[in-house]
Amino acid sequence: MALLVRLKAVTGLRGKGDRLAKAAFRGHSFYTRVLENCEDEARFDETFRWPIASSIDGNEMLEIQVFNYSKVFTNRLIGTFRMVLQKVVEEGQLEVTDTLIDDNNSAIQTSVSIEIRYQAMDGTVGTWNDGEFLETPNSRSEGEGPLETESLLPGHWQGSAVSSGKSNPGLKPAERNFRRAGKGVFSAMKLGKIRPPKEDPHRKQDEPAILETEDLDWKAMRLGGGLDPDTISLASVTAVTTNVSNKRSKPDIKMEPSAGRPMDYQVSITVIEARQLVGLNMDPVVCVEVGEEKKYTSMKESTNCPYYNEYFVFDFHVPLDVMFDKIIKLSVIHSKNLLRSGTLVGSFKMDVGTVYTQPEHQFYHKWAILSDPEDITAGLKGYLKCDIAVVGKGDNIKTPHKANETDEDDIEGNLLLPDGVPPERQWARFYIKIYRAEGLPRMNTSLMANVKKALIGENKDLVDPYVQVLFAGQKGKTSVQKSSYEPLWNEQVIFTEMFPPLCKRLKVQIRDSDKVNDMAIGTHFIDLRKISNEGDKGFLPTFGPAWVNMYGSTRNYTLMDEHQDLNEGLGEGVSFRARLLLSLAVEILDTSDPEITSSTEVQVEQTMPVTENCTGKMEEFFLFGAFLEATMIDRKIGDKPINFEVTIGNYGNQIDGTTKPSLKKKKEGGDGEQEDSELLQHSSEDEADDNGELVSVSSTQPMKPLITDRNYFHLPYFEKKPCIYIKSWWQDQRRRLYNANIMDKIADKLDEGLNDVQEMIKTEKPHPERRLRGVLEELSSGCFRFVTLTNKDQSLSARTRLDRERLKSCMRELESMGQQAKILRSQVKKNTMRDKLKLVQNFLQKLRFLADEPQHSIPDIFIWMMSNGKRIAYARIPSKDILYSIVDEETGKDCAKVKTVFLRLPGKRGFGPAGWTVQAKMEIYLWLGLTKQRKDFLSGLPCGFEEKKASQGLGLQAFPPISLLYTKKQVFQLRAHMYQARSLFAADSSGLSDPFARVFFITQGQCTEVLNETLCPTWDQLLVFDNVELYGEAHEMRDDPPIIVIEIYDQDTVGKADFMGRTFAKPVVKMSDEDYGPPRFPPQLEYYQIYRGNSTAGDLLAAFELLQIGPAGKSDLPPIDGPTDMEQGPILPVPLGIRPVLSKYRVEILFWGLRDLKRVNLAQVDRPRVDIECAGKGVQSALIQNYKKNPNFSTLVKWFEVDLPENELLHPPLNIRVVDCRAFGRYTLVGSHAVSSLRRFIHRPPDKKSQHWNTAGEIVINMEPEVPIKKMETMVKLEANSDAVVKVDVVKEKEKKKKKKKGGGEEIEEEEPDESMLDWWSKYFASIETMKEQLRQQEAAAAEAEEKEELEIAEGSKGQAKTKEKVKAPKEDKKKKQQQPPEAPEKKSKQKIDELKVYNKELEMEFDSFADWLHTFSLFRGKIGDNDDTTTEEERTVGRFKGSMCVYKVPLPDDITKEAGYDPNFGMFQGIPSNDPINVLVRVYIVRATDLHPADINGKADPYIAIKLGKTDIKDKENYISKQLNPIFGKSFDIEATFPMESMLMVAVYDWDLVGSDDLIGETKIDLENRYYSKHRATCGISQTYSTHGYNTWRDPGKPTQILAKLCREGKVDGPHYGPGGRVKVANRVFTGPREMEDENGQKKQTDEHLALAVLRHWEEIPRVGCKLVPEHVETRPLLNPDKPGIEQGRLEMWVDMFPMDMPAPGPAIDISPRKPKRYELRVIVWNTDEVILEDDDFFTGEKSSDIFVRGWLKGQQEDKQDTDVHYHSLTGEGNFNWRYIFPFDYLMAEEKIVISKKESMFSWDETEYKIPARLTLQVWDADHFSADDFLGAIELDLNRFPRGAKTAKQCSMDMVTNEGDLPLVSIFKQKRVKGWWPFVARNENDELELTGKVEAELHLLTAEEAEKSPAGLARNEPDPLEKPNRPDTSFIWFLNPLKSIRYFIWHTYRWLLLKLLLLLLVLLLVGLFLYSMPGYLVKKLLGA
Repeated sequence: MALLVRLKAVTGLRGKGDRLAKAAFRGHSFYTRVLENCEDEARFDETFRWPIASSIDGNEMLEIQVFNYSKVFTNRLIGTFRMVLQKVVEEGQLEVTDTLIDDNNSAIQTSVSIEIRYQAMDGTVGTWNDGEFLETPNSRSEGEGPLETESLLPGHWQGSAVSSGKSNPGLKPAERNFRRAGKGVFSAMKLGKIRPPKEDPHRKQDEPAILETEDLDWKAMRLGGGLDPDTISLASVTAVTTNVSNKRSKPDIKMEPSAGRPMDYQVSITVIEARQLVGLNMDPVVCVEVGEEKKYTSMKESTNCPYYNEYFVFDFHVPLDVMFDKIIKLSVIHSKNLLRSGTLVGSFKMDVGTVYTQPEHQFYHKWAILSDPEDITAGLKGYLKCDIAVVGKGDNIKTPHKANETDEDDIEGNLLLPDGVPPERQWARFYIKIYRAEGLPRMNTSLMANVKKALIGENKDLVDPYVQVLFAGQKGKTSVQKSSYEPLWNEQVIFTEMFPPLCKRLKVQIRDSDKVNDMAIGTHFIDLRKISNEGDKGFLPTFGPAWVNMYGSTRNYTLMDEHQDLNEGLGEGVSFRARLLLSLAVEILDTSDPEITSSTEVQVEQTMPVTENCTGKMEEFFLFGAFLEATMIDRKIGDKPINFEVTIGNYGNQIDGTTKPSLKKKKEGGDGEQEDSELLQHSSEDEADDNGELVSVSSTQPMKPLITDRNYFHLPYFEKKPCIYIKSWWQDQRRRLYNANIMDKIADKLDEGLNDVQEMIKTEKPHPERRLRGVLEELSSGCFRFVTLTNKDQSLSARTRLDRERLKSCMRELESMGQQAKILRSQVKKNTMRDKLKLVQNFLQKLRFLADEPQHSIPDIFIWMMSNGKRIAYARIPSKDILYSIVDEETGKDCAKVKTVFLRLPGKRGFGPAGWTVQAKMEIYLWLGLTKQRKDFLSGLPCGFEEKKASQGLGLQAFPPISLLYTKKQVFQLRAHMYQARSLFAADSSGLSDPFARVFFITQGQCTEVLNETLCPTWDQLLVFDNVELYGEAHEMRDDPPIIVIEIYDQDTVGKADFMGRTFAKPVVKMSDEDYGPPRFPPQLEYYQIYRGNSTAGDLLAAFELLQIGPAGKSDLPPIDGPTDMEQGPILPVPLGIRPVLSKYRVEILFWGLRDLKRVNLAQVDRPRVDIECAGKGVQSALIQNYKKNPNFSTLVKWFEVDLPENELLHPPLNIRVVDCRAFGRYTLVGSHAVSSLRRFIHRPPDKKSQHWNTAGEIVINMEPEVPIKKMETMVKLEANSDAVVKVDVVKEKEKKKKKKKGGGEEIEEEEPDESMLDWWSKYFASIETMKEQLRQQEAAAAEAEEKEELEIAEGSKGQAKTKEKVKAPKEDKKKKQQQPPEAPEKKSKQKIDELKVYNKELEMEFDSFADWLHTFSLFRGKIGDNDDTTTEEERTVGRFKGSMCVYKVPLPDDITKEAGYDPNFGMFQGIPSNDPINVLVRVYIVRATDLHPADINGKADPYIAIKLGKTDIKDKENYISKQLNPIFGKSFDIEATFPMESMLMVAVYDWDLVGSDDLIGETKIDLENRYYSKHRATCGISQTYSTHGYNTWRDPGKPTQILAKLCREGKVDGPHYGPGGRVKVANRVFTGPREMEDENGQKKQTDEHLALAVLRHWEEIPRVGCKLVPEHVETRPLLNPDKPGIEQGRLEMWVDMFPMDMPAPGPAIDISPRKPKRYELRVIVWNTDEVILEDDDFFTGEKSSDIFVRGWLKGQQEDKQDTDVHYHSLTGEGNFNWRYIFPFDYLMAEEKIVISKKESMFSWDETEYKIPARLTLQVWDADHFSADDFLGAIELDLNRFPRGAKTAKQCSMDMVTNEGDLPLVSIFKQKRVKGWWPFVARNENDELELTGKVEAELHLLTAEEAEKSPAGLARNEPDPLEKPNRPDTSFIWFLNPLKSIRYFIWHTYRWLLLKLLLLLLVLLLVGLFLYSMPGYLVKKLLGA
């Protein structure tokens, strides 16, 4: 089905110009070529063809637009022609001539004539002739304008926006919608292979192909006319991977499977504190568990909110998959001790992968929600605050800066959950149903079985499978099915877990049960993110019922399977193992339902079996393969015959498939069990079995390889190419694969486009943004196309729920992606290019994620190379890649294409160097599809073959061939122009290599010469391959030559050459009837990226051309000229047209010195010299006579001249080598360094024009502090010796409201800060505040920008209101954030504290490593390790060379040499200081360390500082800080040093140990020399203000005026001139500022220092010499430990000052010693309690009462808790105490922490210092005499911010605890004395807070001095005693005064009852007596006594 349009001509044009036309149908447009200089008529005469998947509807539109084309501006639209295709649909063919209409819909006189044909569906399923999918440019002579195809060619032009962006107003609405619906056809994906459409007889047979990125000339022409012969193309990766025609698919460049290799990981967890733990009076311990390892915190006694701040580190060395599946479990355990394991309060689980996917791989200060897995009906059990970070090798973690923790108290806002997970997670059940499995391999693991078989002869199937499911740290197993290859389980495993779970993957494993040990048969991971969608239209995880295929080791069973790991799911499986039918469902539990079992144990139960056809209808599939070439076969296996086997599932597997099923079953359609394999005994002759049934042939005939060269062999597949074909039966689930293929193709195209764009940016090509726009255009049309294609198949049976939901969500995602791409496209400008590129890369990741189909269908295809029946090497090809479909976009990317495949060794053998050598290179053609569609399975093969059928093949046409015989053969000559390589891999111990290159093409191989001792060889060699025979049609060869493999080796004198890397290339082809000339020939040199395994290993600069040898023989070929070097045989150089054009350059080298040279072969380096070499020329430095005495060079600058290419990108690298000159003229190489790019050293003379601004006019910079206009109100929090943080609030309504909320504390104006109270720490903490503020603002700004963009995108996409809502949600959070820092700008203006700059990184990062003129080059020696673990860069570094270089074209402009003071000896390096030794005083300040890695068993460390500089080695061992991971050192050290000998400062933190040696925690190195000589002046930071006294004294011996004068002198700047009125002029800048300052006595003095300082702080604004000077600062340096390379062990905050000794001595060091905590005493008087709940029932009367007492303590001092006396028998909950507690404590005002020093245990050596938040806990208890006291309630008051007490008990309510935020908060440190009522609360059975009492208390805070002056006694004692409480007399103690008590208790209440009882008793007594005496009396009476 296709629509063909032939655009003949456009007539009646006005004026003269270049014309271009564009035809669009269903949203996909084709462009014609540009016709230059046409007058009134433009004869285009081009045919366009749209292949279509669904028949054309009568009211669809065709649109043709004609443009005036412009190279520079947007193309101008002349007019548009639109036509409804109704007539065409009816008649099939039509010729039309009609007028165009303009923008306003009025007709113009220009007319267009076209011819249209419509080929309708003819019922047959044919394949399209791919060549017809493209427009055909008629001819392309150089002078012609470029062919502009917007969505097809790389650099796309803006003119096209007319069609895609704006929809034309002339369309009717319905049509407009239609046009939007069907976008883009992918078959135009690959450009090239233009076989002219059959209708056009005038075309030549082979026209030049349009290459996407190779056809450089073409591109250059389009991007600006003439061709610079030196342009370089974008060929690094794209040359090979870009496809030219449709017959070949891309080879995979990377060779090594990355999965499965173990790496280093470190999980660090800080447990900070827990809050709101459920339970009464508990002693909590936190257990931290990662994987199998457990660690515990210490125990905190009787508290519900323990504070731990303990740090745990877990180190792992495992593969990535294993690591990410490990579960991190945090559990809080109550009262654990040696004897009992404690009871679990609550736990929290998350897998490591979730943490690793967080930004910075960490959660910082977040609250984990604890829940009880045993009781899922209960709610949350508390919160645990922690930091979790996961570091892999080479990740560095940025810790947010630590200071006070006020913001993090907002628990709800800082939950430990990834973004997008709701805070209220619910419990859910995960049902994994396991139905059955099939195709299991033999697993005769037990020896007993073999014995049994030998004795009894019974041969049972020896596999006893069961399925094990692992999820979230829990494990479930099904039953074991004995002896079965096709086990049936029908069981379900049920997990109960929070939803959404914080574990990404679920692991399903089939295992073989065995008495000895169970083995895994196969493993499958289900990624929960792929089977669910969390969006608002999302769905819960669901899966299947669907088959999953499992892959692993080969199926032949050996007792010790070396690839067992593969079955465990590590690494890429090398063979099919089994398939398992399973499904998964999730049900959210309603925990209020009483039926629910509340435990989370895993359950296993029976389930209903599924129906046969639920997974799809069984279809017969047909797989065909042809082996076109097998070369580069490793020589180890070259001597035995080789054959290839192809398998799909177990089909085709002849060695170790399973038993043969009966074929009859298949023919009857059987019962679906047919998936096992046929063990086919048929030989290939016996092709058809009895009923003409087709039987598979799955392996080729064995053949003996022939020798290619001494490394590789090849198989003689010349004209006869063997084929294989396999029939197999699978459920028909092709739709899944089709959808994945469409998305994959969009993603591949996007990937290719992005590579292009990045390459263009890298090589500085013009207009990368145009290419990006083109890429976005393709993306959006691709996305819309997906939606139209998938719309059709909404209703298939056998679709699982996941299929339906996934399809919906993919359609939604792609539709919105298409919309966004469209909008982004319009936003791409030159300057927004980089950001947009990042966004587009996110699209790519998302596409790749969506395209990965979780439910498998057809298993992957394996190709095995067998030698002597043994499996040697394999390739695995996903079945979707070769699956056929009628619709082009759905076809796999390698279906019916020739694919180059490299076979590799299986499993672990494929790791490392062994896996990098190619085992074999195959050219293979594969086709997989339904048997009934197999009509065209040969269509993609290179033409020119005959099919060879089986010998007796009954003449059945349907039979596939067993081999192809090629009749057409072309002969070529390949010329490989090997110019040079750079940045190669160091393969020898010297740190260099002896590289040569091997070039392989088809069956030939050649080598370049070996160049010794270099990593940047320039071979400059032409290799000629003669008589290369290629089979097939000539024109196909031209578009689609086979690829060339280039391998780089290192020549060793002994043994075989070492492999150093590999790259691929495609040659440029010239047919014999083409002329050898521009634009395509001679070819350009291009860079090809060299890969070694998965890592890059350099670049190769080369060009390749393949020239056809015509009938006239070689005489037609361009001659090869040039000298032949007779000694070494003919080495041909690269010919002139191809090698780059050279010019003369001068390279000047600045030799400064050598540093840190290590020993070479155990000998010290004594007389080193540096040799510099570039492009064969070079220069040697002066010899350093004695390296120990002075490692600097005596001659500083030398130069040499050299011929370098004009094009900077082709510049060869410059090699630096250091040799040691030994006695007797011997030299040894110490180390070398290759500067791969000289670009940063090229001198570019400044532009003449831009120099004027330097001299023109004065520029005034005002430095006065601006007087703030608004009224300020200053809040100062201040204590003697404290941190004064000054908040300046602008009083507006808003702030006033805020104040009312915040209340008491801040309203009281306090005194201005007193200078004497401020110290250096005040300054430091104020600076940290500022830094956090800036970070916050940056984040907010970034978020704002992102939001804006999202909004733009959202608004652009119509009808997407939902995204808008989503976008608004984060905005609210942002607002909250922004309310904290509104005062930042005003803060500056009225600053009380001078600040310094706190860098949260090293100073070097901020100032570009201080390499402003002195660069440091590391010298390397030794091999690079093969696997990642062996050697690091550190270990290969043998020293450093300091120097620089300058490269410039030779005649230098005069103005430089004529400048004043130009010294010709120094060339470009003018004004460089002398490098003689210099003495310097180095002053190192160490402030503090954070997050140190624990070094002791208890999870702590005892750190101290060690400093090493040259011979000075300071170990500050006595002053170690006990048990601290965040120690504050606050020390400075003075060291005298001599540069250059002692210039590397090493600061280390060690862990002090009582016994044994101290361990290194981490160290950091600082190169002081670069800092000292840098123009940034890093000797002593420049502070904000100049003062001569106080905490901010100027530290530098030179005053600002002196420093400024010196800078001006050195920079030859005019100035400084101080003028009146506070002005200073430097160069042409005028600065103004304050003139006077105060001295110690407060006297004002005139001074220029402030002015000079203002200039220094803005030195970067001075023209020509200006650069930023280092401010007064504290830098944060990561500590690293050489044993754990790349993993940060903590951070150190410090700074270094340096003072030259020949200057006046500096003043004393600043005192930065840590603040001493201040001693305070807190007196708490408990006056009364009220409304305390009554707990006891009276023994006699059942009346409720309580015996109340109150307990209190300060957090962290539980052992010093104090109790009041007991108020017995309170009946109303009222208690009177008048009791005083006294709590002395040490308090650090600045950090708001109490400091406690105590021994951790009786065995501790010394006390540990803890810092704990200041919190007072009061509890109310009920005293019991015989049982434990009952806890009734508690309140915890944070002494810095607690609610003000209520005036009366009535006003006191629970709100004071629950919503503190709305109440005025006070600080005891400001108020000093507070009295009031506070509520006691506790949690009831339902876990809700309830009010359990109220307490009236008074808090009084005194400093230690005040407390001494006015002492007070504990309880009610002297001094200052409190009066006795007035308690009612019930409280007499009953056993002291029993009668009184009884009277009170009983008489009081029950007297009437007692009286009644007494009366009753008397009556009863009477009756009793009466009855007793009655008989006697009666007898007496009767007897008449």
